Amino acid sequence: MVEELARAWIRGWTVSRGTPPPVAVGDGVHRVDVGLPGHLVRYVVPRPDGRTVRDLAERARAAGTWLKICADAERTASLLGDGWTVQDAPEYLMAVELRRIAPRTLPAGYTLDLDATGPALAAAVRTAEGAPAASGRAGLADGHAVFDQIATEPSHRRRGLGGVIMSALAAAAAARGARTGVLVATADGRALYRHLGWREVGPVTAAYVPAAD
Repeated sequence: MVEELARAWIRGWTVSRGTPPPVAVGDGVHRVDVGLPGHLVRYVVPRPDGRTVRDLAERARAAGTWLKICADAERTASLLGDGWTVQDAPEYLMAVELRRIAPRTLPAGYTLDLDATGPALAAAVRTAEGAPAASGRAGLADGHAVFDQIATEPSHRRRGLGGVIMSALAAAAAARGARTGVLVATADGRALYRHLGWREVGPVTAAYVPAAD
């Protein structure tokens, strides 16, 4: 289950971010050429056995290389050698059946814009004056919708706008044939997604080789 959802997540993530599709590089590991300063390449490791992670950590040591490993920070740190920075902030792989995400009512004073014309769905909530209030994306891949960059502006939080974004994206994804929602949540986001019916699948830890000054 973890491996299947992790593979779905990285496929949909590349759709959302507009990067090249992931490439399998052995032992369940996938590589994505992100191409951003400080984040040139990303590897996703759904099955963090010691040999796989250690071999990858030795091979992929260029500055700007990132790993996303389906394990907690303590185990991740124990598998990586010198030169890697392990992020302490926990992340969580989560999933939901899209039909379980109930529609949400948009509060008065806001408008919702939804672009569902391509494989990368985008939703945005704005004030009556047109100022951004909340936004999010979902990348469609093989029957999954990978939710990404869900955010609410600080001055508009605690009004249910995150739920509106999620429900709008879920409905649009389901209409396009997706059945399962997948995401990687921060500790703060996990509470929102649990409230919306998502289940936690397992921990995810990020590690990277810092770019040279």
